[in-house]
Amino acid sequence: MNYVVLAIPVFFLLIGLELVIARLQEKDYYALSDSIADLGCGLVSQLFEAEMKTVLFAGYLYLYGRWRMFDVPGGAVWAWVACLLGVDFLYYWFHRKSHEVNAFWAAHVVHHQSEEYNLAVALRQGAFQSAFSWIFYLPLAVIGFPPLMFLAVSSIDTLYQFWIHTRAIGRLGPLEWVLNTPSNHRVHHGRNPKYIDRNHGGILIVWDRLFGTYVPEQEEPVYGITTPLRSWNPVWANLHYWVELLSKARRTARGGDKLRLFLARPGWQPDDLGGFQRAPDVERATARKFAIAVPAALQAYAGLQFAAVLVLGVYVLSEPSWSAALRGAAAAFILATLVVCAALLEGRRWAFAAEGGRVLVAALALSA
Repeated sequence: MNYVVLAIPVFFLLIGLELVIARLQEKDYYALSDSIADLGCGLVSQLFEAEMKTVLFAGYLYLYGRWRMFDVPGGAVWAWVACLLGVDFLYYWFHRKSHEVNAFWAAHVVHHQSEEYNLAVALRQGAFQSAFSWIFYLPLAVIGFPPLMFLAVSSIDTLYQFWIHTRAIGRLGPLEWVLNTPSNHRVHHGRNPKYIDRNHGGILIVWDRLFGTYVPEQEEPVYGITTPLRSWNPVWANLHYWVELLSKARRTARGGDKLRLFLARPGWQPDDLGGFQRAPDVERATARKFAIAVPAALQAYAGLQFAAVLVLGVYVLSEPSWSAALRGAAAAFILATLVVCAALLEGRRWAFAAEGGRVLVAALALSA
């Protein structure tokens, strides 16, 4: 059961509430193009995970079935608490390494690309992230935590992290010492040099305090990544860092450096490519967000097309009876729609021709 998909109505209800709060506070928490990109990345991520989870979860099932040390009782409260602590602890290390290893960062960077910080950003996830994250949780299978318990608890850990992606909530007093809060997580999304690679915790912030990665929020961060994506395209969002790594690997001379590029921390480069690139200083007063002026009617059209394909995506994710071929065709159409919507919002010259082709394909499919 995909608890994230089941929670989608709640996600949108809370996003609507945050929009109301932003209006009352006269704050600009949202930008339409950015939010479409955020939700598009989330949809792409869920479509990929739906196909990968069964394969990736097989590793957990195998270790649990053949190598578990204990039979942890599924009905004991202490077992659920222990599993939650274990999942959150291992999530900390997965999340931290996602910021310290280029190959992992290439899968995780999608979540950090937005220059806004709101509840829609919480849903912006990398399509390839689960291909790496599952490895970190295998010790729980060896210990003997039942697979269904692990799935439920890992969903709780994921769902908790939705509400902390907001600027509408300030500091929360003593809770800041124990829990990952909106204030603590705002730091994590900052591209200010002092905030980079800090506050990796999922539910608990105590892991960061224990392992030296905690920094409290001082001034409000400048959100995003050090080299802005400057695109609303969710497919490019998932591929751009891989393309950058492959380009650098092709251009550097030494074979060892070609491999090290994928294993080193972000910013590292061989000497023949200029050496380590430090994060540039940035100030909120002078930082400029990516924005392209397009007519309001075009924004509305792109928004409506996105809303329609979002409904289709949720239906695909919640309809297990579809054949693999039908699911693949629907996923391809969804990806094409997301790319075209991004092109319209970016003012690309080819966008209208691509949209005409997309509408024609949709009409033919509906009439078949």
